[in-house]
Amino acid sequence: MSRGVKIRVMAFVVLSAVGIVYMAGSYLGLVDRVLGRGITVQATLPQSGGLFEGSEVTYRGVKIGKVSAMTATREGVTLDLALQDGTRLPLDSPMYVHNLSAVGEQYLDFEPPDENGPYAESGDTFHGGQDALPVDEGDLLVELNDFVGSVDKRNLRTVVHELGTMFDDTGRPLQRLLDSGSTFVRTASAHTDETIRLLDRGERVLSTQQGESENIRTLARDLGSLTDALASSDDDLQQVLADTPGAAREVDALLKDLEPTLPVLLGNAVSVNQVVVSNLAGVEQLLVTYPRVIASGFTGTPGDGYGHVNLQLDSTPPCTEGYKPRNQWRPPSDLTDGPIYPAQCASGPPYVMRGPKHSPQDTRHGSPGAVYRSSYDPSTGIVSGAVDAHGNAVRFVDQGNLSILGGDSWKWLLVGPVTTP
Repeated sequence: MSRGVKIRVMAFVVLSAVGIVYMAGSYLGLVDRVLGRGITVQATLPQSGGLFEGSEVTYRGVKIGKVSAMTATREGVTLDLALQDGTRLPLDSPMYVHNLSAVGEQYLDFEPPDENGPYAESGDTFHGGQDALPVDEGDLLVELNDFVGSVDKRNLRTVVHELGTMFDDTGRPLQRLLDSGSTFVRTASAHTDETIRLLDRGERVLSTQQGESENIRTLARDLGSLTDALASSDDDLQQVLADTPGAAREVDALLKDLEPTLPVLLGNAVSVNQVVVSNLAGVEQLLVTYPRVIASGFTGTPGDGYGHVNLQLDSTPPCTEGYKPRNQWRPPSDLTDGPIYPAQCASGPPYVMRGPKHSPQDTRHGSPGAVYRSSYDPSTGIVSGAVDAHGNAVRFVDQGNLSILGGDSWKWLLVGPVTTP
């Protein structure tokens, strides 16, 4: 073996030895002690909980150090914890002793509620109670044995038999149920984002319902009262439901009977509405005056057993000019047709002005402001100013035959007198 090879072998052995010593020192914490690195804190527990020197110390499952020493005290046990340098462990962190597995060794885990400070420094102490320790296996087995011993064997046998009967011949349905559950889980996993949004919106809906809780309770009470009323009226409701088909048939027959005339009536109602609108001012005045007239009517019957009539004379003289002279009046016994006399008031103010052209005008609904009148000539049967749908003059021959005026016959009786200026 040459000198160079010997030197390389010796260097390899020395470096390996140094590495092994360093790793052993790091594992035992000697390197941190010598170099002054790391944080040393203490923890107190009622019992060791299976911990020993060298047990791991974790922060939410991540290793941050180990138990360097254990000291028994009157209150329990005190642990010296050697934590890695730079560990930021909140002082309010609770600690628990857990098992690595069912038969594995124990370790001490810190589970802080948040990552806010202050943080542990060398010399600080953490305190743990009985809830920090795992359940003792011996106690667990004893309690489990007591529970099993308390179960009646005959009843247990009956339960097992009934379970066997219940699941008998249900293999395929259970398989389909499991397959459907697997499909449901895959579908739900594919729509995770939509599910999260649905839950967020559901939270808002529930918050709104919580704000309306009093109204919802009131609604529930009212619904309860309604259902009670319906329950008490059950016989009446059954009678109504039994009579409904007959009533529906009668209504249907009535509508069929009215089918030829009901559209005409509705159309005529529209025309009446137009006439009322054009004379809306007079209708309003009538509604204002009518209560006063009714109230004043009782002044003629004060309750003394007599009716009182008052005559009030107006100082305004009546209009007499423009009308047929008295000596030309026809006697009531003369029933022959005669020409129409163009009667109208020609006296002028201050005489009482009579006739349609002196009637008040409605300027709020676009009235043209002209005075309209019409007349009927019995010799020819022509209604002045009235035309039918074809523009021909309307001839009124027989009062019992209004069909000659067409579908608007009765309308002309209402508006005919105001269609000719």
